[in-house]
Amino acid sequence: MIVQLTGTLVEVLPTHVVLDVGGVGYELGVSSSTAAALPQAGEAGVTVLTRLIVREDAMDLYGFATREERALFDRLVAISGVGPKLALSVLSTFSPAQLATVVATQDIGRMAQVPGVGKRKGQRLLVELEGVFAKDAELRGLVGLEQPSLSTAVAPQASSVVAEATDALLSMGFSPQEAELALEGYEEAGATTIEKALSFALRRLGGGR
Repeated sequence: MIVQLTGTLVEVLPTHVVLDVGGVGYELGVSSSTAAALPQAGEAGVTVLTRLIVREDAMDLYGFATREERALFDRLVAISGVGPKLALSVLSTFSPAQLATVVATQDIGRMAQVPGVGKRKGQRLLVELEGVFAKDAELRGLVGLEQPSLSTAVAPQASSVVAEATDALLSMGFSPQEAELALEGYEEAGATTIEKALSFALRRLGGGR
């Protein structure tokens, strides 16, 4: 299994990059997020995390700027009906943290905005990914949603919940003022975890727009 390559970037495009490793050029399919995170073509000593997908008629390499993105790619392509291209489309639309938030809040409207994902497929992806996040502690940790088991859980400090929920809302394009107003009253509503606070805030934001 090829898990990473280090070499000189020959070409960087939104859908793929070419990496020269010891005189051999490797074409890697990438998300637009990874393409934007990489240096410009001509840069030497660039390391790209990779996944090799072997099919009957082809062997394709895919590249990632972060472990989080590669981990989500692995989980996405494991879902029935989701191929590498659709997985990259999802990762081009959302950062790993944003995707985790979309799944936690079951936001079908945002998921359906992914090119190639309509409402019906979006609903199925949300259900599938909710199960993936629930069962995969490593993945939750990579995207910042790590939680202790329910039997030993201690409610997070209110300041931590507000801070992380606010950061998530800002990353989704809301203003600090909108985030602050949306989170008002979250404790009284019983939204004591980050995921519940986000769901509470997004419902308020959706209702006010």
